[in-house]
Amino acid sequence: MKIQVEEGKLKVPDVVDIPFIEGDGIGPDITRATKKIVDEAVTVSYGKDRRINWIELMAGEKAISKFGTPLPDDTVKKMTEYRISLKGPLTTPVGGGFRSINVTLRQIMDLYANVRPVKYYPGLPSPLKNPEKVDMIVFRENTEDVYMGVEFPSNSEGAEQVIELLNRLGYHIREGSGIGIKPMSKFGTTRIAKMAIDYALTNGRRSVTIMHKGNIMKYTEGAFKEWAYEASKEYGDKVISETEAAGKQLDSKVIIKDRIADNMFQQILLRPDEYDIILCPNLNGDYISDALAAQIGGIGVAPSGNIGDNYAVFEAVHGSAPKYANLDVADPSSLLLSAVMMLRYIKWSEPANVIEKAFLNTLRDKQVPQDLARHLGVKPLKTSEFAESIVQHMSSK
Repeated sequence: MKIQVEEGKLKVPDVVDIPFIEGDGIGPDITRATKKIVDEAVTVSYGKDRRINWIELMAGEKAISKFGTPLPDDTVKKMTEYRISLKGPLTTPVGGGFRSINVTLRQIMDLYANVRPVKYYPGLPSPLKNPEKVDMIVFRENTEDVYMGVEFPSNSEGAEQVIELLNRLGYHIREGSGIGIKPMSKFGTTRIAKMAIDYALTNGRRSVTIMHKGNIMKYTEGAFKEWAYEASKEYGDKVISETEAAGKQLDSKVIIKDRIADNMFQQILLRPDEYDIILCPNLNGDYISDALAAQIGGIGVAPSGNIGDNYAVFEAVHGSAPKYANLDVADPSSLLLSAVMMLRYIKWSEPANVIEKAFLNTLRDKQVPQDLARHLGVKPLKTSEFAESIVQHMSSK
């Protein structure tokens, strides 16, 4: 049965239809492993009372070979109709070719928040002395900034027109420049700021840090900062500024603060325990989330969810790695932990907890796939063996 919305909230049936896209390259291997683990965790948690009915949708190379397009209209229609989806990695060409399917889905479905939890699990390799201090969530605006794709190639008619206009306005743009436009709106900023603050208040998070380059880009990233602060004032005394918070007993209040983007990279390395939720425009979020992932084992273990108002697509952060396709060696952790996010999003917390505990115990026993094994100096498991190990750990202590 399909997920419905009643009074602005998801109503999830006990037997729920969830579409999935296998993805390209390693996608089939990691999707197969993830579905196996999720299905087992649901059974362990609920017996026969609940289950997921997986519905495969086509996108990427599989869709091109069958329908001649990387993103069939029917796929978008069904992802919207069923509301919640799980998606493996899809190949995005650099330079020419078709536009990123991920970006297209975010804009068509208005999935305006890219949410990336970054938490260290004991047993993962890390370059930090104290990686256990890393526990942050990036809320990255998904529909504006440079990812809107408003670009004009060098020497194109569009680029020449924009250059002519800018030069008339007093700027000095070199002839033959490629042009990209970076739009940011109060509307887009306000809604993701509210999503981040709501999450902090609901989940007992301590702070929201606005990451921006407003000292240079005053009317885009600087405006993002100001609009986010403005949105925080709607929460009254539940949200307090960093200055106001100094020396006070905060109880359940959330501190809102901001950091310049380049300084933020230093902060997450030197003082990670001082940061909780990071709120940022699109490009900043792309950079900081991958840098954070490097601190807790790499993007191979970093989950992600693209979330709108009662719509969400949960996906692996990494690419499709075609050279490892069908070799049963890829690490499914990113997609698996994205599925854990999905389970929590639909309020099935019991199987989410079962998976996380089993994942931790599997790491504890150093039963890991190739990418982690090379850092830990142990024999690697195949993708399917890693999935089976997690399933076996569901019944262990």
